Amino acid sequence: MLRVEGLSKRFGGIVAAYGVNLEVHPGEILGVIGPNGAGKSTLLNLLSGLLRPDAGRIEFLGEEITQAPPEVRTWKGLGRAFQIVQPFPEMSVWENLMVGALYGKPGTGLKQAQRVVEEVIALTGLAPKAQTPAGELTLLEDKRLELARALATRPKLLLLDEVMAGLRPAEALEAVELIRRIRASGVTVVFIEHLMPVVQALADRVVVMDYGQVIALGHYDEVAANPRVREAYLGRAR
Repeated sequence: MLRVEGLSKRFGGIVAAYGVNLEVHPGEILGVIGPNGAGKSTLLNLLSGLLRPDAGRIEFLGEEITQAPPEVRTWKGLGRAFQIVQPFPEMSVWENLMVGALYGKPGTGLKQAQRVVEEVIALTGLAPKAQTPAGELTLLEDKRLELARALATRPKLLLLDEVMAGLRPAEALEAVELIRRIRASGVTVVFIEHLMPVVQALADRVVVMDYGQVIALGHYDEVAANPRVREAYLGRAR
């Protein structure tokens, strides 16, 4: 579904991504982990078009999108939800989702957008809050709205950047179940997460980054036992 080859990005003397090679398969949940500053969010920003790479190639559904702007990637089915949610606070949950549905695909009519919102709001459990202003939601509800707004663009692949951040353990479990429902609805998921129990529970495969490079890729137990991964998190043994 998604193929990344030799992706690199510098900010002055800082190498945020270097020679990243990666494939995402249809229907999987792929976790991206690594220490702070490893390049995880930079990778998602490159994939979603918020940053342009200095080198490398991105292919989505067989088409090169390396230089495509974010809105074009969205129209092609590449969705993104952010760690820091920024809904329109004075608009209702329903209205926020209508924005995603109307502008997520060119030529979407009002009735079609309404049908999309009905499906998404049911999937994400936000129906009881449909007419509530977004500014009055709890943190967990805000996270649900961020996911729902991304889903309203009708993505084939959804990129999630630490959507569990700030949630209590019980709330994180609810979010895990929601992401499973999203996958079951036919959406492939790539997510960044620091909570290892969440990664272990969700990810079919795990990518580990450090200093902008992929240092391990495989099932959770494989990467957890990898000496390079242990060194990245715990430091080199003396």
